[in-house]
Amino acid sequence: MKKPYVILIGSASGIGKSTIASELAKELGIKHLIETDFIREIVRGIIGPEYAPALHKSSFDAYTTLRNKDRYPEDGKELINAGFEEHASFVIPAIEKVIKRAVDDFDDIVIEGVHLVPGLINIEKFKDDASIHFFILSADEEVHKQRFVKRAMKIKRGGKHLEYFKENRTIHNFLVDEANKHGVPVINNQTIQCTMRRMLSIIREICKKMVLKHPVDMLDEEIDIVLNRYGGRIVDVSYFLPGFGEPLKRKVNVYDPREAQRFVDQLNQNPERKKDLEKLYELSNNIHSHRICAPDEETLEKMIKDLDAKGMIHHTKLIDNSSENNSNA
Repeated sequence: MKKPYVILIGSASGIGKSTIASELAKELGIKHLIETDFIREIVRGIIGPEYAPALHKSSFDAYTTLRNKDRYPEDGKELINAGFEEHASFVIPAIEKVIKRAVDDFDDIVIEGVHLVPGLINIEKFKDDASIHFFILSADEEVHKQRFVKRAMKIKRGGKHLEYFKENRTIHNFLVDEANKHGVPVINNQTIQCTMRRMLSIIREICKKMVLKHPVDMLDEEIDIVLNRYGGRIVDVSYFLPGFGEPLKRKVNVYDPREAQRFVDQLNQNPERKKDLEKLYELSNNIHSHRICAPDEETLEKMIKDLDAKGMIHHTKLIDNSSENNSNA
């Protein structure tokens, strides 16, 4: 039976999560879209400032209410993060109640907001009953600054609000670090189209197992087609080694082109490491398989055609031509 979607999109202020959440809800036909700021306002009405002063501040200046500020390092980052965590911790139980209600009512829902902190919100307890996906959006500092200023002016929160970019950037870095610690995908929000593709390749699970044949030096071309051109995801890699009944399989789950490019760059900068990988490729006669996912069926077929045009698909090996679409099951 189809499980309801629960999609959580977190980020610091000014990254573009509201836009992405709206577009994603439209794409998936989800009618329930909630901002955690609204949930926070309800909680504020229940818990007064005398009991939770951090809650009654913004996420970026909640640290000003903390006691014993002198026990934090002088750079202020740990203090800002501690205030932010305290602020978010009052909102998260209410967010989890909203998720539970959506799951109980079998409703799809998208929730977006800065209060969605990996490690603080417990998504594990919903995984049996919902198709739950958690994302943190990121952006390079200069891009973040431009969007932050634009958003502040749009919602008429210039002046004092604009003075807190440093604090918001600290929160951005904290959320990215916590996402990496807890296995939550971090999506670099460069453009709406690219971000949507990467998120949908994770949410929809439209995948195929493909057997490829190419040398290590063509890795960058494979990455360009799958990740850059089509916003796909490489879930795993398997090498077919002589003398082994089962292939040597490793889960990689690569969806960020920058991360993949860093891997290729490190190989090129480290001849010994590259040589080791080339030996593995040679042992398997340059044949390996991937489970590759795409945002939709049409994109997956285009991706396969481009890989084939580059001569990377190994036609003498069986390719699973049936889509491994989990259909949110």
